[in-house]
Amino acid sequence: MAPTDSVIVTTTTGPVRGRRNTHGTAFFGVPYAAAPVGALRFAAPRPHQRWTQVRDAARRGPTAPQPARDAFGSLDMSPYFAPGWRPGAEYLTADIWAPDRQGPPAPVMVFVHGGGFVAGSTSAPLYDGTAFARDGVVLVTLNYRLGIPGFLHLPGAPDNRGMLDVIAALRWLQDNIARFGGDPANVTLFGQSAGAIIVGGVLADAASHGLIRRAIMQSGSGTAAFTPEQARIVTAEVGRYLGLEPTARALADIPDERLVGLVPHLSGLDLHTPTHHDPLGGITAFSLVLEQQPAAAVAAGCGTDVDLLIGANLDEGRLYLAPNGVLPGSTDADVRATASRFHPRPDELIHAYRTQRPTASAAELRASVLGDGLFGTGTRRMADAHATAANAPTFVYEFTWRSNALDGQLGASHTMELPFVFDRLDLPSLHGPQALLGTSEPHAGLAARTHQAWVRFASSGDPGWPRHESGRCRVQRIGAAWELSEDPRPRETEAWARADHHRPGRKPCPRPTASRA
Repeated sequence: MAPTDSVIVTTTTGPVRGRRNTHGTAFFGVPYAAAPVGALRFAAPRPHQRWTQVRDAARRGPTAPQPARDAFGSLDMSPYFAPGWRPGAEYLTADIWAPDRQGPPAPVMVFVHGGGFVAGSTSAPLYDGTAFARDGVVLVTLNYRLGIPGFLHLPGAPDNRGMLDVIAALRWLQDNIARFGGDPANVTLFGQSAGAIIVGGVLADAASHGLIRRAIMQSGSGTAAFTPEQARIVTAEVGRYLGLEPTARALADIPDERLVGLVPHLSGLDLHTPTHHDPLGGITAFSLVLEQQPAAAVAAGCGTDVDLLIGANLDEGRLYLAPNGVLPGSTDADVRATASRFHPRPDELIHAYRTQRPTASAAELRASVLGDGLFGTGTRRMADAHATAANAPTFVYEFTWRSNALDGQLGASHTMELPFVFDRLDLPSLHGPQALLGTSEPHAGLAARTHQAWVRFASSGDPGWPRHESGRCRVQRIGAAWELSEDPRPRETEAWARADHHRPGRKPCPRPTASRA
């Protein structure tokens, strides 16, 4: 690398060398915590030891241990998951895109990837931060512990270790992002799917007070955490599979390959208990483990000084049905089975959907109930909790642009908004009959407008549409038409609101022990 192509930044832990590009400088694999190996494998993250020699940050580093997920059935998911697991101990790292700019510090956006708490990395092609740097934002993407190391409840280890990694990264950024041109007082934490659920967990964690100014939750949920009882079901299954008592000490020396290989065996595990349904419907055996749901914690006063932008996609559930070929043959029995996974009175829920959508087929109803059960309802509950309790604004969106992939079955599925948020429609692997965007051409300017709304929110706290308020649901619909709606589907919303087990009790938000601006 020629000297003019590189930039050296000295962080609190040591100097790193990044590579210049058209719109700034990119730094890859910058450690924010010590490698999670040995005694630290299942421990809370610890600070990285200082280094003195310049560390090369011009190339991608290791990623968290994870199973391969380049495809969902017939759908190419490589833009979202490639390159998968790149082995190496030091994967608690951040990728940073810093813009070339003079003047005041830039707003900072920190992205937490999705992947069912078991897969994903900063190296996925979709998460290139060039467009954010182009538009004057310091974009940071995070690797964090996944699967068993990150989220399995284990006696002798703290819960939610992957989320603790994200919080450790935010603390590191408070001390270091100014060195990359960013404003530590203007940090937006945003995430998608599992990443959005983690963002909700950070909002609900009093220990995170002062680390972020704004939050964005894309296709996540404020009601998707497992109870400790549900988490223990997963732990017991891991113990049975491995033939040992599942504790942090017992798992300490088991190779990553064996733990990763166990993940598919946990698929479809029944986490229903007498008092709680499975909030993620069996699509993953991992989530946050919390005594109360993030939406309840926010309603009790946690995270109420943080601006919130939150939303979901119109056809979330289609990602879990269309690629496997099961959507077209859906029956009324499938609709009821899906409703039963999430609602104590499935017939009442189905009646609301049929009343709201009188011409909908069984396939459409099945996908809609699944998507709302996984993401839509928990998104609405989080938005309502924040709008009611917070002294900071709440904004809600619904992404409605429909892909024609998989013979038109994919629609505005889970993950569909990501290429628009990152302004990455130029990525070749997104296009084709079995690719996320299909062969249809998105509406002219939709990616630029969506991306700019996210940048505007991070910069000013206003994405460009009216607030969602208690008692008045305003939803910005983002698609071929950019239009504001007052509660698009009220009957369905009311039916979900009558699901008593979606209403976790509130506990007062504890006062933070320390505040960091």
